[in-house]
Amino acid sequence: MILQQFQHNSVLLQEVLSALSPKPGGIYLDCTLGGGGHSEAILEQLQGEGLVIGLDQDPTALQAAGERLKKYGSLFCPLQANFKNLDTVLKANHIALVDGVLFDLGVSSPQLDVKERGFTFRENAPLDMRMDPAASITAAMILATASEAELRKIFYDYGEERWSARIAQFIVEERQKTSIETSDQLVEIIKAAVPSAVRHDDGHETRRIFQALRIAVNDELNALKIGLKKAIDVLKPQALIAVITFHSLEDRIVKELFRQLVNPCVCPPKLPICVCGRQPMLELVNTKPIVPSEEEINENPRSHSAKLRIARRLATPIIDCKEDT
Repeated sequence: MILQQFQHNSVLLQEVLSALSPKPGGIYLDCTLGGGGHSEAILEQLQGEGLVIGLDQDPTALQAAGERLKKYGSLFCPLQANFKNLDTVLKANHIALVDGVLFDLGVSSPQLDVKERGFTFRENAPLDMRMDPAASITAAMILATASEAELRKIFYDYGEERWSARIAQFIVEERQKTSIETSDQLVEIIKAAVPSAVRHDDGHETRRIFQALRIAVNDELNALKIGLKKAIDVLKPQALIAVITFHSLEDRIVKELFRQLVNPCVCPPKLPICVCGRQPMLELVNTKPIVPSEEEINENPRSHSAKLRIARRLATPIIDCKEDT
């Protein structure tokens, strides 16, 4: 039953395989295991030698992927963890460096579709939104305790919603009357806050607010910044990191970090040579993100916003001279 619930289309699968080019005997880290589709494709390339470590916060995903991939035996190691702690996980398993890293930052379809998880606004359910069911903060708790200014910032920064201030105001006014516990309650508040003349019929504003709450509940963007840096640190020289993003906030973080590590020089532009001593850690494999084909989008509409960025770890470590001054 769990395996059936966690059927999930792996986005840009062939493009990821082509990028990572898994080799027998290699060690690969899937930081967002989900249903295990990407990990399975990598395992098939190992030809019985090597290891794929799959991380996920969600125990349901881990159980489903474990069932799906148990035929690979000791070649596959599923572990419950947030990828911001990947260094600790690898160290505990006596692994120093890996041959490739994948991040697929999309929310798995089963997480969206199982209404009890509270991610979707299309069915009434408790406002939960925790990737890790054992985590302490839910969306309902944020709506109950955050100040109006804090809510406005969450909705604007994480949802890029133009009506953030008005929606935050309406939430604070409503929670003075009754607790906001369900998705239907929140949907009605958003509808009331956004004037009907400019409100999108497809739930555009509601989707953005739900996205913002999910990001806040799971501290997703901060975890991504930490996890990306740690993933690059554990790459072997010439190993690759592949990152699939699904919205501009994630993609901006990946693009900016890659840019900084490809060209870390902080010397004034007019200097004829670099004197800061900062050496590149990465080189870009693709200067523009890879996006799904029309065929993939038709088969899996949720892939339409996906972007794949790939970088290769260089042998020379970065030197930050600012720390020495």
